[in-house]
Amino acid sequence: MDKPDALPPPPTEAPLFAAPDGACDTHVHMLAGKSEFPLWQGRVENPAPGVSFEDWLSQYRNHLAQMGCSRGVIVHSILYGTDNSVTVAALDRLGDGFRGIGLLPDSASEADLDQFAEWNMAGVRLNYVHGGVLSWDGVQAMAPRLAARNLHVQMLMHAHLHIEDLAAQVALMPVDVCFDHIGWPDLHLGVAHPSIQTLCRLLAEGKAWVKLSGLYRLCDAPYDATDSIVAALVAANPERCLWGSDWPHIMLNGAEMPRAARLLDAFHRVVTDDKTRHRILVDNPTQLYGF
Repeated sequence: MDKPDALPPPPTEAPLFAAPDGACDTHVHMLAGKSEFPLWQGRVENPAPGVSFEDWLSQYRNHLAQMGCSRGVIVHSILYGTDNSVTVAALDRLGDGFRGIGLLPDSASEADLDQFAEWNMAGVRLNYVHGGVLSWDGVQAMAPRLAARNLHVQMLMHAHLHIEDLAAQVALMPVDVCFDHIGWPDLHLGVAHPSIQTLCRLLAEGKAWVKLSGLYRLCDAPYDATDSIVAALVAANPERCLWGSDWPHIMLNGAEMPRAARLLDAFHRVVTDDKTRHRILVDNPTQLYGF
């Protein structure tokens, strides 16, 4: 069956407050024309039509400039499966100040991991929400080998479904574990739900990181329905929080297409002091991604 085409992102505009010097957008995806890089057979959609790899690179650079970010993390999209070549090509073109999060299967060999590290990858992604190529058992078995190469685990999961089962094992992992999209919780359960409290505890104990990203996947603009959870995560440990735009906003699954500037505005609305903003936008990415 033919896959639907993703929507192109809206033109990038400036946020109300620009990010500080050295800021990093820690969560974007790089795409290309449909025939330029091999797509995964199990994908649920295709890249937006008529946009080449060069076009995406140009749009990404414009996105960073408008956000006030000079560094970035390219998270390899499940649209391409374990063929990381589109992300590797982007990292080669972007140069210093950019790292990747790639995909590996459970069966990855030592040579695969060596190559992965040579590609300027900072970590491997585990997707509990959309499925994919790496399992929790697989990443636990792989963790010592990741640690030996200074790689970490980035994980997409639903906090209200998964975090309490995972928390004890996450705390024992020999590598950093970073959760995407504020843990992708059920907002109707509220900030006091045990899943959010467990995630806050992991942050407070320095056992995990969290990205203040993907708010548009949980509610519509201006994303104030997420404010209490974002505030709780930052209060738990601002030294374990990161910000990401999730540009160019693929696999919407019914969510409203966002404007990246409004997502950065939502961050600034909750995080109001310059020191904490600098910590989350500049210092924390420097530490986790080794800039």
